[in-house]
Formats: sequence, C-alpha cells, structure tokens
Amino acid sequence: MSFNGSKDLVEEGDVVILYIAPSNMHSLEVTPKTLNKKGILVENVFQTVYGALKVASLVGAKYGAKVDLSRGWAYVLQPTSDLWTLTLPHRTQIIYTPDISNIVYLMELEPGDTVIETGTGSGSLSHALINAIKPHGHLYTFDFHEQRVSVADIEFKKHGLERYVTVEQRDVCQTGFGDALEGKANAIFLDLPHPWLTIEHATRCFRKSGGRLCSFSPCIEQVQRTCEKLMSAGFIEIKTIECLQRELTVQYKTVPVLKLECLKSKHTDDNRNENNGKEVGGLERLVTVSHAHSLPGHTGYITIATLPPIGRRSC
Repeated sequence: MSFNGSKDLVEEGDVVILYIAPSNMHSLEVTPKTLNKKGILVENVFQTVYGALKVASLVGAKYGAKVDLSRGWAYVLQPTSDLWTLTLPHRTQIIYTPDISNIVYLMELEPGDTVIETGTGSGSLSHALINAIKPHGHLYTFDFHEQRVSVADIEFKKHGLERYVTVEQRDVCQTGFGDALEGKANAIFLDLPHPWLTIEHATRCFRKSGGRLCSFSPCIEQVQRTCEKLMSAGFIEIKTIECLQRELTVQYKTVPVLKLECLKSKHTDDNRNENNGKEVGGLERLVTVSHAHSLPGHTGYITIATLPPIGRRSC
C-alpha cells in the first residue's frame, strides 16, 4: 500500500525506493524471505555497490531515514510515480518524467477523470495518470501482450492501486476499447505503432461533453497520418510538439563591470592628472548557463487534439 497515500513507517509488503545517489536508486519489495534459484526460502538480502542490505531490517524504519549497508548507507524513501519511473523494471521502452509531465498537462487531467491508455508497457505513464486522477477517477489501460498485462496487473495490486485501474489485454486497433467504455472517457492516450487505426474507436469512447486525445509517436510519419485521421474524425485544436532534451552547462564567467563610484570620482576631481590610469570599472565572476555543444536528443512527438461536445462537431 506504499503508493496509495503517505505514511510514516515501512511495513512488510511495501514497495520502497532505496536511494544511494541521484543516479543510483533501486525499488524493492519489503519481504523478509525470498526464494533462491533452487526454490528454497532464504533470507532476503539485497546487494548494492556499497554492500548488502537485509531487507527485513527495513520493517518499522521511518520513511526518509538513513539505513545501514554492509559497506555504507542509503536512504529509504516512499515511492512516487516519478521515482518509480526511474527504478521500474523495463519490459518495454518507457516515457520519462519530462515527457510525462507535459502529457498530463496537455490532457488537462483532474481528480475524478476517466482516462483510457494504450499500451500499458512497463507502467511508467500509468502510475502518473493514476496519481493525477485519484481518488475518484479511474484508468483503463490496454496492451496486446498477455505477459505484460499480467505483470502490470500484479504490480498495480502490490502498489495498492487496483481500485483506480483496470488492465486488459486487447488489440485496440482491431477491436476497439469495448462497448462498456463508450461515452465514458474524459481523455485518451495513445502510445502505439499505428495510432491512426484507433481514432474512430476512441471517438465513440468520449463523453458527450468531448475531451482530449493525446498521442506519443517517435516518427513524424506516424504523426502525419494520425493528424489526418484526427481532422477527418472531427477533432479540433490539433497540435504537435517535438520533445527535445538539451544538456545545460553551468559555469563561471568573468565579465567587465562598470563601477559608477569610480566614474563619478573621475569626473568631479579637479586634478584630472591624478585620475590618469585609474580604472573606472572592474571584473566580476558570475554563474552562467549555456547549452552544451552536443546535439539535442529527440524523444518523440506529442500530438494533442480536442474532440468538441456533441452538437458542435462538424463531422
């Protein structure tokens, strides 16, 4: 139950984040015993670069506290959707926090919304969507891969999120989202190789008041075909944003600074010769930020569109 609300102490069965450094974090389930490769129940010991951690020692620890490793220490943190994105086991390529935050913002999600997601993948975005719409909203997430659906369903239950999410195996491009979801969705997210094949199915799932559809694609050819389908289906306000990651370099620079006091003294002094050679300025070190010389990294294209309310649709 560690994802569903905050609490003070670690309990058995919680999923926690073991924080060693910004680039060295791990998610683990707090279970005192685990099965080894031979199927024998043994003490659960988690290995890190700074030594071993007996997982049973975490039970009763305070979230945010420092815990001892055999050759160092770490912090035990309560998981969030952002931390889960950084530490989750990858079953597919995932969407990371910078793009996730943009998607949640563009979809205008609120607590209580009903959201449809395709495909589930490793569940990175799913956790963020749930966090945005709970406690009264619900996420319906679909994936065509049976094993990924099964693992995601188990994870949601372990994280205490099963009341907010329904996971289903379905090829939505061929069969749509099911009759039960027609007229229920506030927002729909697509992360598919052929998102344009789902547009007609998605249109039937929106409420009478309309809603927002968001599609994430790595290639511009996918975006072009999707936008054409959105226009023909009656969507408006269709926009595409390219997501680029650029590294910033923080450094000190020495710049000349004009000293007004010295300048005033030079103009008011009767004996101009005494000021000859005196500086009327100086040098100062400032912290500056500039873009690195490396090329920006492309993560994908986010396409956002609005389906207007019934009665205002042109198609």
